[in-house]
Amino acid sequence: MKTALTIAGSDCSGGAGIQADLKTMTMNGVYGMSAITALTAQNTTGVTGIMEVSPDFLRQQLDMIFADIPPDAVKIGMVSSGALIAVIAQALTHWRARHIVVDPVMVATSGSALMETEAVSVLKEKLLPMADLVTPNIPEAEVLSGLTIRGREDMEQAAKAIAQAHGCAVLLKGGHSVSDADDLLYAGGQARWFQGKRIHNPNTHGTGCTLSSAIAANLAKGFPMEEAIRRAKDYISGALAAMLDLGKGSGPMAHNFALCGTFAEEHRSV
Repeated sequence: MKTALTIAGSDCSGGAGIQADLKTMTMNGVYGMSAITALTAQNTTGVTGIMEVSPDFLRQQLDMIFADIPPDAVKIGMVSSGALIAVIAQALTHWRARHIVVDPVMVATSGSALMETEAVSVLKEKLLPMADLVTPNIPEAEVLSGLTIRGREDMEQAAKAIAQAHGCAVLLKGGHSVSDADDLLYAGGQARWFQGKRIHNPNTHGTGCTLSSAIAANLAKGFPMEEAIRRAKDYISGALAAMLDLGKGSGPMAHNFALCGTFAEEHRSV
């Protein structure tokens, strides 16, 4: 069985972070492992607290995983400080990690900040050049590229700028676009659009985590980049289209219930 590692923060409500990553990896047919960068107190409406692990402890987690069960792919999500980013870069270099997908999580869907300002420069310097694929949304791509994005041409320019600056492929997610949910892959000097139908579902907590984890899972299984992205997009579109809900809370419910429910049955043998 192929294996995948998520390096990210914990979401106690289960809809994002490592909880979403591990559910997604399981449903996409790989064995999921996790190295936790932080504990968070959050739900679908916001984040009230973040408690980072120490850089030394994060390195211990990574060393124990790679020494015993080397992952076939690595997904990196929420990493809030430059010190933790530096440790991740050192460990992945030491263990010669492959199929690295970086989801540069800066702000939660609820609007809460998840990355310190100084950490962005460390991310760009140390982690992005190691990545096979970076998956920013539009606000994150604006930070990484320094460009303003208002339409498809701007998306192409920003993705190209990030790719050329850091030597990685870029999947710029269009979910923050007003008119559509098309994503842009810029790789090898070429741009390719992945068409997406906007699904009017309020349960979008953790969708970015889910997409990047599904891509990593499919890379682990040996699919080429474009096919891994296509399969991941099909997976998350099906999960959102299921329109399943959870609980009796006051906010939108974590969409990942769909990942464990009826839609998961379709992917069990994938």
